[in-house]
Amino acid sequence: MAKIDEYIPIVGQSTIDDLKLLAERLKGKVVQHINSTSVGGGVAEILNRMVPLLREVGVDTRWDLIKGGEQFFEVTKKIHNALHGRLDTVNRQDIDIFMETSKKNIEEVNTSSDIVFIHDPQPIALIDKKATNKWIWRCHVDVSNPSQEVWDFLMGFISRYDAAVFSAPSFSRVMPIRQFLISPSIDPLSDKNKDLSDETINEVLEKYGIFRDKPIITQISRFDRLKDPIGVIEAYLKVKKYIDCQLILAGGTASDDPEGLQVLEEVKERAQQDKDMHILLLPQNDIEVNALQRASDVIVQKSIKEGFGLTVAEALWKAKPVVASNIGGIPLQIKHRYSGLLCNSIDGAAFAIKQLLNSQEYAKKLGENGREHIKNNFLVTRHIRDYLLLFLSLYHQEDVVYL
Repeated sequence: MAKIDEYIPIVGQSTIDDLKLLAERLKGKVVQHINSTSVGGGVAEILNRMVPLLREVGVDTRWDLIKGGEQFFEVTKKIHNALHGRLDTVNRQDIDIFMETSKKNIEEVNTSSDIVFIHDPQPIALIDKKATNKWIWRCHVDVSNPSQEVWDFLMGFISRYDAAVFSAPSFSRVMPIRQFLISPSIDPLSDKNKDLSDETINEVLEKYGIFRDKPIITQISRFDRLKDPIGVIEAYLKVKKYIDCQLILAGGTASDDPEGLQVLEEVKERAQQDKDMHILLLPQNDIEVNALQRASDVIVQKSIKEGFGLTVAEALWKAKPVVASNIGGIPLQIKHRYSGLLCNSIDGAAFAIKQLLNSQEYAKKLGENGREHIKNNFLVTRHIRDYLLLFLSLYHQEDVVYL
C-alpha cells in the first residue's frame, strides 16, 4: 500500500498538505464505512485503497461489512437492476427477505461511530440504528430512471439520513436531505494502475495464450448483463469483417452478485466459435488486469447502465483510447472526440473501434488527453479531499460547501 507522500510527484505537495490540514479538523471523529462485500466491484476497490490513506492522514476510519445469505443477495440484485430501470419485479416476499436480513444486521453491526457512511442499498436499513451521530448514504449506481416503486421503498430509509452522495448530476433525485456530487476515483499507485514492465505484461499474455500478432480489443468488467458483454462481442464481430483483430473479455464476479457465473456461461457459449475471443475469469489479481489493459490497442466499456465506470478511468490513466457508452457517469470521464469516443449502439461501438484501429495517431492523442483528464479530476487524492469536506460539512450545515 502506497504512503500518502508517494502521491506528491503525481498531484503536488500542496494537495497532500490540504488533505492533512482537513484531516486535522476531524480529529477525534470516527468514520465508519459499511457495505456488503470486500471483494469485487468498484465500491470494495475504492474502499480498499482509501481507508488506509484516510487513516494515514489522521482520520480514524473503520470499514465493516453486513452479512447476507443467497436469498438476500438475489433480492438486492433485483433491487440493483430495478434502480437501473430494468423490469425486475420486486415483490412483497422479496421485501420481507430484505427486511429479515436487515434486522439481523441491525442487531449485529455496531454503528456507534461519529459518522456512519453507508454504501448502496444493501445496508441501507441500518439507519434504524441512527442516534445522535451523522449518517451518509452513498449511491454508486445509476438512478437516473429507477423503478418508482423500488425508489419509493428506499426513500423511506434515505430520507432519514443526514446527506446523500451521487456520482453524476443526472442521478440526483428530489429528496428532503442535502445532496452532494462526488465522483469515484482510481488510485494511480495501486497494482491495477501503476506502471508495469514489458516483461510483466508479456508474462500475463503468455499465461492466457494471447499473442500480439493482431490488434487487441478489451473490455474489463464484472460478468454482468448491465456491462453488455454480448453487445461487445457483436461489435467485435462487425469490426472483424474489416480488420483482423482479437477480443479479450476479462473480469470476475462479486460476492453480492448471484448472476455473475450465469452471465459468464452465456458469454462463453456465444464466443466458442471464434478462436480470437479470449474469455477470462480472472482471480483477484490486479496486476493481470493492469497488464491486459496496457497490452490492448482499444479498450471498450459498452455498459447499458453505469454508475461511473472505473474501468474507463483506469484505461484513460494508461493513455489508452477508449470507446464507451454515452450513459451514466462515463461522459464525466470522456469528452467525445477529445478524451475518447462515446457510442449509443452496437453499430456505433463498432464504427468507433474501426476508426481508432485505422488511425493510430488519433487514437494516441485521445489516450494522452484522457490521461490528463483523469489526473486532474479522478484520482484518489481528490476523492479523499471531497469526502473530508463532506464530513466537515455535517457539523457546519449553515456553511456552503462546494464539492
